[in-house]
Amino acid sequence: MLNLTAPRVRAALASSNRKLALDDAMFARSNELIVRALRGGNQLTRQELKAVLKRAGISTDVQRLAHLVMRAELDALICSGVRRGQQFTYALLEERVPKAKKLSRDEALAALTLRYYISHGPARLIDFAWWSGLAMNDAKAGIEMVRSELVEETLHGHSYWSPPLTRIAQRKEPRAFLLSLYDEYIIAYKDRSALGEGRYTEKLLSRGNALTSVLILNGQIAGTWRRVLKDGQVDITVEPFLRLRRGGKEAIEAEANRYGKFLEMPVTVSWTG
Repeated sequence: MLNLTAPRVRAALASSNRKLALDDAMFARSNELIVRALRGGNQLTRQELKAVLKRAGISTDVQRLAHLVMRAELDALICSGVRRGQQFTYALLEERVPKAKKLSRDEALAALTLRYYISHGPARLIDFAWWSGLAMNDAKAGIEMVRSELVEETLHGHSYWSPPLTRIAQRKEPRAFLLSLYDEYIIAYKDRSALGEGRYTEKLLSRGNALTSVLILNGQIAGTWRRVLKDGQVDITVEPFLRLRRGGKEAIEAEANRYGKFLEMPVTVSWTG
């Protein structure tokens, strides 16, 4: 994925890099310093990497630091390390990730395309391009490479691709999910019209940065939820966007209890709206 997408990300960042006075020479210097600091199994937080660069005389305001670290990631030098308490760390990619078979660009494109549609299909071409960050022409080429392993269906004038599926009987009882805003069910698609009425999607977007979680009922956006951990229990507040029938409420409460079991905490559920 990195080899396929890094060139486009670098190109997208070029203008910002110029404004921040970051050129190839500066990136080469910062990459060398970061690699040296992490070599030997060291895993450092972003602030610790900032200190390394600052000692070498490299200016590291918030934006510059983000771009310097991102460039080391795009150049396949660093990756996520072990979490240290509440802080994330970075490690050398070559020391943390097992060596994998090298794929040609076409092999990598075919593999990524097939994996996306197996895990996310049915999905449109624009969904794959959105999720992967690939150019539309590359996304199209990927589908052509694995066309024989996918099924194409047309709905409302749009083509959807998926692996051959065994039809699953419809559930009679409602099913709810308490998801993060960044769950793949929501974020992996450019076209989210299948997730519910447009007014509900717009209502989610209107929350801006305040929105962190989404309620899904019978596969559709049905509201938001939030949690508070205190006194050894989890309090979940649900804000539905629509009038819930009894079965819907029971499904949401059942999912909340399942979440409580995962956290190994008792759960209380309250409702707003």
